[in-house]
Amino acid sequence: MTIRTLLVPSLLGLAIVAGAAQAAAPLRPPQGYFAAVDKVKSSDSHDGCDAMPQPYTGQLQFRSKYEGSDKARATLNVQSEKAFHDSTADITSMERGTSKQVMQFMRDGRPQELSCTLNWLTAWAQADALTSKDFNHTGKSMRKWALGSMASSYIRLKFSDSRPLATHQKEAQEIEAWFGKLADQVVSDWDNLPLEKTNNHSYWAAWAVMATAIATDRRDLFDWSVKEYRIAANQVDPQGFLPNELKRQQRALAYHNYALPPLAMIASFAQANGVDLRQENNGALKRLGDRVLAGVQDPSQFQARNGREQDMTDLKVDSKFAWLEPYCTLYTCPDDVLQRKHGMQPFKAFRLGGDLTRVYDPAHEKGNH
Repeated sequence: MTIRTLLVPSLLGLAIVAGAAQAAAPLRPPQGYFAAVDKVKSSDSHDGCDAMPQPYTGQLQFRSKYEGSDKARATLNVQSEKAFHDSTADITSMERGTSKQVMQFMRDGRPQELSCTLNWLTAWAQADALTSKDFNHTGKSMRKWALGSMASSYIRLKFSDSRPLATHQKEAQEIEAWFGKLADQVVSDWDNLPLEKTNNHSYWAAWAVMATAIATDRRDLFDWSVKEYRIAANQVDPQGFLPNELKRQQRALAYHNYALPPLAMIASFAQANGVDLRQENNGALKRLGDRVLAGVQDPSQFQARNGREQDMTDLKVDSKFAWLEPYCTLYTCPDDVLQRKHGMQPFKAFRLGGDLTRVYDPAHEKGNH
């Protein structure tokens, strides 16, 4: 028997073991999520814990703010928008409140902020909130937005080097089990849609599922999010436009910009786990980002494509560009884009888990330009 024949099976065995170890590597977020709590203040602040929003256990049937609009869904209906905000107030308060408390805890480490957050999330988990199977399009949209907000804030607690959840294992298990259940429903809500109905909503659903995949270490959820990202990337045309967002008439540019945060976050989280999505469809994400940044400078490009003058209201809000944080770690952003980014920082976006500048560009977190 030659040395070679002895070596081959053992090398094969090593390769199998290495492959298994790689497959079993726990999912993780990008490096910035491992940041420790800034400073630990033991004294409780005077603010106390905000009143917890009532766990939402009803039907997810909500009026759309575009009710009565034509199929472009670009004209706001003020009356139905108010009805929508009233009926979803507890859900939105939960999203914003969780994000705010986690950001405060990561800054000053007060135990009260942590227990507040965990009490809220545990109460909603125990109530089986947001799991109703009776939903319309707006209802399933609220479900995925809320899951993305809560799971992406929670990741900062779960992975912080300060290990704030070490003494809260029971709550963590309950919360993560509920996130997993919600994510399964979000997958069911948004899976296998025809391409003409696959738009920014699907991208936000995929972001919620990605955040949950990392929070719960579930590879099946991670794979589904990556699959949805690839579908999205293949919708970006050679000029960097998304056909389904061009249909939004005067709001086309705003909706292209709105499609970027979930896609940039998914690509960033995938990359942290060894999956490089930057080259999908010949660099689709970069093409889309470049098109939007150029469109903000000169909206006539969008008008030339869909014949409508663009409504720039949304694009005057700095936080709408929070996607630049992950995006400028995936690609080398040119100096003029970095200057714009630094001028708008810090980026705080509750549906992306709070302070993204702290996670991706901590040198500029407090506006120390």
